[in-house]
Amino acid sequence: MSEDQITLTFPDGAQKQFPKNITGFEVAESISKGLARNALSITLDKEILGLHEPITRSGKISINTWESDDGQYTFWHSSAHLLAEAVQELYPDVKFGIGPPIENGFYYDIDFGDKSFGQDDLEKVEKKMSELARQKSEFKKREVSKQEALDHYSKLDNEYKIDLIEDLEDNSITFYKQGNFTDLCRGPHLPDTSPIKAVKLTKLAGAYWRGDVKSKQLTRIYGISFPKQKMLNEYLEQVEEAKKRDHKKLGKELGIYMMDQMVGPGLPLWLPNGTVLRRTLEYFLREEQKRRGYQEVITPHIANLKLYKTSGHYPYYKDSQFNPMEVDEEGYLLKPMNCPHHHRIYSNELRSYRDLPVRLAEFGTVYRYEQSGELNGMSRVRGFTQDDAHIYCTNDQLKGEIKHVIELTQFVFHTFGMPVDIHLSFRDDKDEKYGGKDENWERSQRELNEVADEMGLDYKIVEGEASFYGPKIDFIIRDAIGRQWQLGTVQVDYVMPERFDLTYVGSDNNRHRPVIIHRAPFGSMERFVSILIEHFAGDFPLWLAPAQVKVLPISDDYIGYARYCAEKLKKLDVRVEVDSRSEMIGGKIRDAENSKIPYMVIVGEKEESDGTVSLRRHKMGDIGTFSLDDFLNRVKEEIDNRSLPPSHND
Repeated sequence: MSEDQITLTFPDGAQKQFPKNITGFEVAESISKGLARNALSITLDKEILGLHEPITRSGKISINTWESDDGQYTFWHSSAHLLAEAVQELYPDVKFGIGPPIENGFYYDIDFGDKSFGQDDLEKVEKKMSELARQKSEFKKREVSKQEALDHYSKLDNEYKIDLIEDLEDNSITFYKQGNFTDLCRGPHLPDTSPIKAVKLTKLAGAYWRGDVKSKQLTRIYGISFPKQKMLNEYLEQVEEAKKRDHKKLGKELGIYMMDQMVGPGLPLWLPNGTVLRRTLEYFLREEQKRRGYQEVITPHIANLKLYKTSGHYPYYKDSQFNPMEVDEEGYLLKPMNCPHHHRIYSNELRSYRDLPVRLAEFGTVYRYEQSGELNGMSRVRGFTQDDAHIYCTNDQLKGEIKHVIELTQFVFHTFGMPVDIHLSFRDDKDEKYGGKDENWERSQRELNEVADEMGLDYKIVEGEASFYGPKIDFIIRDAIGRQWQLGTVQVDYVMPERFDLTYVGSDNNRHRPVIIHRAPFGSMERFVSILIEHFAGDFPLWLAPAQVKVLPISDDYIGYARYCAEKLKKLDVRVEVDSRSEMIGGKIRDAENSKIPYMVIVGEKEESDGTVSLRRHKMGDIGTFSLDDFLNRVKEEIDNRSLPPSHND
């Protein structure tokens, strides 16, 4: 290959030679005109580049469209600049801070000086953004010297950009310009503003410059944009649906959990209904684990600091841990991880290769410090319980054990009707944070790849997302309204056996190191329950619902029969309540419906004389009259099968 040629490797592994300095747009066009029309940027070896930037080296390339994360990153980055341009048009004297893309959209931090800017002003800025987008202004990149950049923002009296430039190296500074707006920016951007067809500015917030409470508070404008108006409409509908499903709202209404300032922020209290829900989930997983050869253990909530220094969790994760406490002149720490405790249990006795694999499981509560601004109901807390398990096995057993764990995790999420995307999270060879030997990393990553291929999994490899001690499989679930959540994880670990000097006696009577698999399908009980609440909108499957059946007598005359029906249900371990209040039946039905009780059993004179029950199903209304025995069989079958609620199957 000549020096004027480069080799680009595409996501499917295909390689093709191109002239050096070819652009991403030209590469896309060489594949198809349609791809070129839809392309937003390219990614070359993890670096996102604009479509019209020259490609100067060989590497792995992907063409980014709206369907890719990197494509949306580019789109929303350009939208942030469009927002700033619109604000500059309407408020010429403002000063700009930073304006990055984020997970869902973008924001820009702006100093409006003595001018007021409120919620009512957002619509005016939105209209201006749409007007500017239609002008198809090109995003033009220009390299500038550090002095030129400082001079530019000194004339604008913009201390925020000057502060940023001071930290940059000369010969590494670029400006991007579109229309009449110029910004300090590394890029990349869209070729021009025309793909931005639909914009919504979603909220305002205050933001201290660089997060320093002693600095000036700027106005942060959040927004989101799409290449089609229909996409924005669908997004806004999803936002409204998400508000209805908010676990903080439903968790309170359904008596799942509470927060209390006297107890402390981020430390949830499980209420009776929530405790039933949690214990049911724990029982479900415990029974599965028991069938699959796990042994349950219990470990303390604190331990000697030496334990976490040996594992590397302290000081590696020091910023996310509570401060150590002193006990008998020794340091102790609230448990941030269950792993080191399990490693000590493994090393409690000499193991033979015949004893392996050893599978230790625990619903272990851990404590981590989260900043108060990051706490969010049950999904981000300071004390939470993980469904942790650690499998100690030989190298030869590793692939088989990984398969078993994947099968268990897939079974768990299938039970809740949650589709799963799989990421193989590998290390970035250029990053020095990873521990252990290179050969172990290469072997474990290869074996994860082989397992995924042998099981026919649809997966994506994500470099740089591995744990510091080993590669992992991340399970990304999609809930009922299409949102993605990272939940279960399977991690391969060659590092901790070295740090804790874990061994087993092989068939050759010599000591060998086991391999550890870290595994947690739910992740944390708190976060998983918050996701379940939103996934089902509080309409839990019958087997999971805190109250499964409510018996509603039409009048006081039929309370006896109502209690008779309830006793029959209780003998089947059904969670049943009788509404014996002297209320009209319509009010009782409405209250049970609002409480999201799966089954309402209506009994009156006819039902008592015939030995039947009239049934209502939550969100479905009246479903007919059944003999009591038929209803009992129906309920038992639905619970035993862990059936999803009818509304979830629609």
